[in-house]
Amino acid sequence: MSSSIQISTSPNPEPVSDQRLTEILANPGFGTHFTDHMFTAEWTPAAGWHDARITPYGPLTLDPATAVLHYAQETFEGMKAYRHADGSVWTFRPEENAARMVRSSHRLAFPELPVDHFVSAVDALVTQDQRWVPDSEGEKSLYLRPFMFASEVFLGVRPAQHVTFMVIASPAGAYFKGGVKPVTLWLTEEYTRAGRGGMGAAKTGGNYASSLVAQQEAIDQGCDQVVFLDAQEGRYIEELGGMNLYFVHADGRIVTPETGTILEGITRASIIELAGKLGHQVEERRFSIDEWRSGVEKGEIVEIFACGTAAVVTPVGTLKSAAGESPAPASTELTMKLRQSLVDIQYGRAEDTFGWMHRVC
Repeated sequence: MSSSIQISTSPNPEPVSDQRLTEILANPGFGTHFTDHMFTAEWTPAAGWHDARITPYGPLTLDPATAVLHYAQETFEGMKAYRHADGSVWTFRPEENAARMVRSSHRLAFPELPVDHFVSAVDALVTQDQRWVPDSEGEKSLYLRPFMFASEVFLGVRPAQHVTFMVIASPAGAYFKGGVKPVTLWLTEEYTRAGRGGMGAAKTGGNYASSLVAQQEAIDQGCDQVVFLDAQEGRYIEELGGMNLYFVHADGRIVTPETGTILEGITRASIIELAGKLGHQVEERRFSIDEWRSGVEKGEIVEIFACGTAAVVTPVGTLKSAAGESPAPASTELTMKLRQSLVDIQYGRAEDTFGWMHRVC
């Protein structure tokens, strides 16, 4: 992939039948069904990015010594394609996902994939498999997973000299079956997600692997998600296992933990802009667990919510920890207003005054 991306296409000779596709799209679940094709491109120091292609979806053949299997040099993104009422298909702020992958690549010692090449790759796959994009009923969408991994066959500890970038796609149903409901959170005080100078701001599989034991702890405590505190002092809120947090105060202010050791979510940034347009001052700063507990107890914090690509926006209910329970805030009014505003833009039901939506086909 040089200055202009050239993509070859080999159509799948045995695509999923229309009847089977109808069945899948009626109840897609999440991450269990995959489209007919996938995008692949490769990088070497000599050739740069090259051999961009769309091929039938299928397994990869990897040598046992493939570097990613040993040293976890890998990054990924998560985004969605939405079908609007007129049948057109759109993605949400894809250039932001591309820019975040560039930042993740720097942290993981990967080559930089240009933003326009990233967007072109996603567009090409979505266009090829556009029949897999569900209608908007029930907040269905086509989930997109661009990812990059060290594909060099080599056991030395150094940045890979052969890298593969791919995009796969999977139809997704509504995150919340039966409607949005507050999530119950478990505060882990044993495990941390990332420290200063670590990989917390990169979207890499290792961050998620390190969160799984704490997430299992949360489930064992009857909770939906885990809350992480900072690694240095163990006092300040970082984020959930896969979502960013916001605290709505009685005077209308919204506080969200500052980034640096947490992932800079695309939905997070969008919520900050949306809230500002609705007249709410948003502060990005350190926010302690004590401030959370006392704020809810005194009625100074009236809503708490989390956001991410999959769930969009979800209200937060009870916080549980070894020290006991903190009750759920009293309201979800602003949470649901922000959620509806964002979803309406994504599905084309409201005017996109921010210029966030990108038409694919």
